[in-house]
Amino acid sequence: MKKTKTYMDKLMENKEFREKFDEEYQNICIGEQIAGIRHRANLTQDALAKRTHTTKSAISRYENSDYKSYSMPLLNKIAEACGAVLKIDFVAKGTKKG
Repeated sequence: MKKTKTYMDKLMENKEFREKFDEEYQNICIGEQIAGIRHRANLTQDALAKRTHTTKSAISRYENSDYKSYSMPLLNKIAEACGAVLKIDFVAKGTKKG
């Protein structure tokens, strides 16, 4: 049986659209992961900011999907302040994870 293509399937066939989509999706995932780990550590943005010696607005920016200038030192501080370890994973294109 032939699978019917959705509108999104058709959009994803366009290389430029797919690249922009993947970039935006990655930003959303990073922000959500930061917010998620902060919530699991029962921390407010203000409390996390104090633990990482930064500002509440900086934490808010990091949790925003429009932000694109993450720094490794602050990401590591956020992970440590939340009782976690930062892990970055490179995955080959075309795999389920990438």
